[in-house]
Amino acid sequence: MKNILFAASECVPFIKTGGLADVCGALPKEFDKSDWDIRVVIPNYTCIPEEWRNQFEYVTHFYMAAGSYIPSKYVGVLKYCYEGITYYFIDNREYFTCFVPYGDVRYDIEKFTFFDKAVLSMLPLIGFKPDIIHCHDWQTGLIPVFLKNEFQADSFFWGMKAIMTIHNLRFQGIWDVKTMQGLTGFPRSLFTPDKLEFKKDANMLKGGLVYADYITTVSETYAQEIQTEYYGEGLNGLLSARHYDMQGIVNGIDYQVYNPETDDKIYENYNGENFRKRKGTNKERLQEQLGLAVDRHKYMIGLISRLTDQKGLDLINAVMDGLVDDYTQLVVIGTGESRYENMFRHYAWKYPDRVSANICYSDDLAHKLYAAADAFLMPSRFEPCGLTQMIAFRYGTVPIVRETGGLKDTVEAYNEYDNIGDGFSFANYNAHEMLQVINYSKHIFYDRKRQWNQMVDRGMAKDFSWNASKFKYEGLYNYLLGK
Repeated sequence: MKNILFAASECVPFIKTGGLADVCGALPKEFDKSDWDIRVVIPNYTCIPEEWRNQFEYVTHFYMAAGSYIPSKYVGVLKYCYEGITYYFIDNREYFTCFVPYGDVRYDIEKFTFFDKAVLSMLPLIGFKPDIIHCHDWQTGLIPVFLKNEFQADSFFWGMKAIMTIHNLRFQGIWDVKTMQGLTGFPRSLFTPDKLEFKKDANMLKGGLVYADYITTVSETYAQEIQTEYYGEGLNGLLSARHYDMQGIVNGIDYQVYNPETDDKIYENYNGENFRKRKGTNKERLQEQLGLAVDRHKYMIGLISRLTDQKGLDLINAVMDGLVDDYTQLVVIGTGESRYENMFRHYAWKYPDRVSANICYSDDLAHKLYAAADAFLMPSRFEPCGLTQMIAFRYGTVPIVRETGGLKDTVEAYNEYDNIGDGFSFANYNAHEMLQVINYSKHIFYDRKRQWNQMVDRGMAKDFSWNASKFKYEGLYNYLLGK
């Protein structure tokens, strides 16, 4: 039996702010349980819904210190088995009492330093010895550092391997060296440019990337991009140096949750055979619900996103008046920076029958929009993987994307001469280039309906289930274990 422990700051169904939670919730379930024992550990946040927390069982507790700033503190370990996977929850009221998992950066850095050391400290006490600890993003970046330094004194940890997965390189866990020494108790010798030091500060993710046995990220193109200065967020030199120990593996989506044939959140179920007749009903019902002009012949573009700089929303702002013409509607769902929230509110006020700004995150509404929209817009500045375009394919909705990261790897640009491709894409980060591609997509939608429907057929036939990615992770785990 091969033992793997996933360590992360969030995991579906317990707590979710982004795609990382989907990965940690869905991937472990894919493995053959007769060969693999995969378990997951996350913090026991008080914002995990009571319906889950009431079912967690006490396993053990102990007291643990890190650096001088984290003296001896209580560490509780709880567990819960769900859909065949064992989940552990690190309990400490001082650190994990919260309404949301992340807030003040300095405080986040302290609580995840505590979490990282607690994950390793609990292992000898819970009777589980992983062959590999699979760490996700900066919040778990210190696990490989603790493992390869302080914990090597204990023979229990000898030979244990660590993988570091980058879901988004922009967030790294950076603070000044003096504070990080006080939090971790690491010797000064670890805060050098070849280890944790980063522009005179200390960097948790960098520590993980230096000490991990292997690095993965969430698409092949993003793995290449982050070795360049433009996308590398200051770590491109390190990532280039480690490129032999790094690969991109595209995320999957949960095919049970996202299935237009059985989805009970949408108005009318449909599949690849009957979407031509039934998808339009979903559009009309959503137009009605959102107060847009009800007309199944309108071209409905969906956008579900965190409203941040990364997502290319300034491009939309630059050409919005040209984008929402008489034939087009735009439906937005998301929250984020107030300037983008207000921008979409403004356009919804200016064009009430064409633009719907839903400044919230509603899973129910998101499913309805996937089923109703004709196209989905993702003009990202950078996009490590992106799940929205994969879900859109599943619902017969055509993605319009910028060619970056996972968007480039998953969407094949339409070519009308050979009648191939399953989406539309543009290369440069340029608003007019984006608008040109959107207008071209409208032309195909209105004037070449047969080709449009064939494009939808191809998109719905694609396989973005976790099954494909699972084999790559299996291969990687076996490679690290010398199997």
